[in-house]
Amino acid sequence: MSSVIKLALPVELLSLVRLAHLLQGVEHQTVDPHQYRLLVEKLSAELREHQAHPALATVLDHFPAAAELYENLQYAHAGLCRAPLEASLQSELAARELLARVSR
Repeated sequence: MSSVIKLALPVELLSLVRLAHLLQGVEHQTVDPHQYRLLVEKLSAELREHQAHPALATVLDHFPAAAELYENLQYAHAGLCRAPLEASLQSELAARELLARVSR
């Protein structure tokens, strides 16, 4: 039995929601790499366009694949911006420790 989630979102986020839903659906399936890349590029453009929208967090809360993509897009200047601070800190520390071990 499938569950239905109803979100009240502004119409300007409709394309973003549709793309996020599509990415969520294909995330763990075998798909053509070119089609997957096109989907990610289109969703990335929508995420950049609406990154300051107050309803974006609601969309990302319901579509984990889109939330991960959003974090990857923001990582250069915001780190793990959607992860809890403790998890972000632990990830950063683990990455630094691994890099230090590899460089030795």
